[in-house]
Amino acid sequence: MAATPPQTQLEQSHADAMTGVGAWLFRHRTIIPIPLALAILATPASRAQPSALVGAGAVLVALGEAIRLWSVRHIGAISRTRSDRLGPLVASGPFALVRNPLYVGNVALWVGFALSARLPWLAPVFVAILAFEYHAIVRWEERLLEERLGERYRTYTGQVPRWLPTTLHRGARRTRRDLDLAADSAFSAMPGFSWRETFYSERGTLIAIAVGYALLWLKAHGSWLGRLKP
Repeated sequence: MAATPPQTQLEQSHADAMTGVGAWLFRHRTIIPIPLALAILATPASRAQPSALVGAGAVLVALGEAIRLWSVRHIGAISRTRSDRLGPLVASGPFALVRNPLYVGNVALWVGFALSARLPWLAPVFVAILAFEYHAIVRWEERLLEERLGERYRTYTGQVPRWLPTTLHRGARRTRRDLDLAADSAFSAMPGFSWRETFYSERGTLIAIAVGYALLWLKAHGSWLGRLKP
């Protein structure tokens, strides 16, 4: 029996470590945003930054939340789980374009908040932090899904990229008819939400966005009042 090459063993060890980190981050992903929020609120903003930055940030936040709403409407309640409980494989809506649209939406949200806070240099920092966290989480999720769904999931991953739609880098046009995995007998259909159920499920995120902008306003308003004091 041939011995496993040292490089392969090292790669496997690294993959196992990353999967372990991903499992921990998945279970505690509710607290992941806290350091990012504290960084935004505690870092002084430069008044020299153009006001258009705030508008651009708001647009990006709205885009990120729109992606989340679209995703939640298709994936349903399983999007809120904190355990390794998995539902059927979802391959409709945004999940027919990328495998992790909720995480893509989250990155857009945080980059948008960094811009809205007039802290554009924080945007690439947030992207780097979230890229590591979500890479680890996705490695864990993919291992779990492949173990439980087998060839069905491998077929899905072979056709749908992790992060960017194929049309962005290959120019290929994917239609619902070309990738109708959810309707295929080999795939389970996840009961989607109505829009009312979707907004109800997303109420926590929507409230957090509103609170976030209120805190940004108070932060800016407080700094203006400070300048007015004798």
